[in-house]
Amino acid sequence: MEKPQTVNIVEVCRVAPVPDLPSSASPKSLPLTLFDLLWLRFSPVQRLFFYEISCPNSSLFNSIIPKLKHSLSLTLHHFFPLCGNLIWPQDSPKPIVSYVKGDGVSLTIAESNMDFYHLSDNNNFRDVMECQPLIPNLEVSHEKASVMALQVTVFPNSGFCIGITNHHAVLDGKTSISFVKSWARICKFDSPCLVPEHTPFYDRTVIKDPAGLETVYADAWLNLSGPNNRSLTLMDRPIELGAVRGTFQLSGEDIEKLRKSVRGTEHSKRSSSSSTVRISTFSIICGYAWACVEKAKEKRETRAALGFPVDCRRRLKPSNHPTYFGNCIMAAYVGLETEELLGENGVSVTVEAINEAISGLEDGVLNGLEKWGSVISNSDKKSHVGFTTVAGSSRFEVYKTDFGWGTPRKVEITSIDRTGAISVADSPNGNGGVELGLVLKTQEMEAFASLFAKGLEALI
Repeated sequence: MEKPQTVNIVEVCRVAPVPDLPSSASPKSLPLTLFDLLWLRFSPVQRLFFYEISCPNSSLFNSIIPKLKHSLSLTLHHFFPLCGNLIWPQDSPKPIVSYVKGDGVSLTIAESNMDFYHLSDNNNFRDVMECQPLIPNLEVSHEKASVMALQVTVFPNSGFCIGITNHHAVLDGKTSISFVKSWARICKFDSPCLVPEHTPFYDRTVIKDPAGLETVYADAWLNLSGPNNRSLTLMDRPIELGAVRGTFQLSGEDIEKLRKSVRGTEHSKRSSSSSTVRISTFSIICGYAWACVEKAKEKRETRAALGFPVDCRRRLKPSNHPTYFGNCIMAAYVGLETEELLGENGVSVTVEAINEAISGLEDGVLNGLEKWGSVISNSDKKSHVGFTTVAGSSRFEVYKTDFGWGTPRKVEITSIDRTGAISVADSPNGNGGVELGLVLKTQEMEAFASLFAKGLEALI
């Protein structure tokens, strides 16, 4: 018997910036910087925002969809680059983002007969393939790549979901969320104006490159499967069949108990991270999750590494504007012997290693970044290190994104389906905690859930 269709595409259109507003400060083209080039062919970043609304299907299509479209057009007036394409002209040493009149963001309108409450639930494991029909595809070829794609999926009598796919080489998480929050505010208040904290700053001259990292990264991409390979196709990372998605909460109280526990271990007392050194909340969150992930794995390498994004806006000298548009993140990482993570003090080991790596950034966030050229050059080769990454940030406050119909029931970073990253977001419970997302094999997820819960229960 044929499986019933879960998502029906109602419309595919392009939404362009509204033409009758005063001239925008948003530029029509942007060169990539060293921070953008690092992510040139990495997988796009994808998010889903689920909003619960109990109203008839006709109301969703006749009221909500037109309002979302109109407010999107108003918002894009401030974000012209999102409507354009990434290209790499033959006469240019690096790719550029180019907008020409008539460009717009691809918007798909769909209707689904899937269970809205199952998809947006925090308390069960879900097959990773279930959410894939809700994620918009980014148009990418060798010659050009779209910057953004959007999809609104309506669930009759339940609510709707906004899916967003971003090209990683054009905007980082902070910029992406600033756009979504600008769209939400314009939709909610029906005003074309942006608030200062989400008004994009486009000046690329603030990014200094004394070490010539732009050239290092551009050359590395050109020589990957090259020479002179200007292809803009993305590195494909297939979704592992049978993998499941899980969501886990750490309350503010949990985080403080973990901090106290790390301080109290014998490892901590012997290490350089004494009680006078501040242990960041980020280190606590990621260290605990990473240790649980490694312990839950069925197969491990002898060494383990954690890669995590670092926002460089305030760390640059001089500091960058807080609403700078584009990528202004670097990838930091720590490496440990897997045996250390599996030991009795595994959480303390991971937390202190991450904390030390973050503290070391105070000496200069650009130090050592030239090594990422060789990482790019070897990105298609298998590593013998168990590598885990982190995506997102609790500072984005995604659960405060209100389009006028209330805050989200659920927000997912669905790109972790392919990357295997640990996603981090603010807690929907508003308790000063965080929400973690994971994609693992079913057995590994069950093991992780057990380790995660037992570790918290053991805290005093």
